[in-house]
Amino acid sequence: MDPTGFAAVILAFAVPLAAIYALYRVRKLRTEERLAAIAKGVPVPIAQDLPPHARSRKAGILLTAGGIGYSLTFLALARWEPDAAEAAVFGILPLAIGIGYFIDAFLVGRESHPAT
Repeated sequence: MDPTGFAAVILAFAVPLAAIYALYRVRKLRTEERLAAIAKGVPVPIAQDLPPHARSRKAGILLTAGGIGYSLTFLALARWEPDAAEAAVFGILPLAIGIGYFIDAFLVGRESHPAT
């Protein structure tokens, strides 16, 4: 196996696993912090997560930027390796999903604030 391909496969699995582990640790530390505050008798307000339209907007921004960045990276590589232009097409997938999240954020925001 080509060393570059091997590194790509290892990174393809290692990066998402590291992100999942980091998310797990952050949630665990937040929970421990809340439990310690409750044990001391400190009133802990229940923090609201982002509203649905804000979550959709955030996901839309990340996916759209990721899709554009992915496509631009492979289009830049296509100057030296013509086959890389074919890989740039796969950037359309996160781009389209990101646009879908933007539409969802718009619709949910409109539902939560009806026009009077």
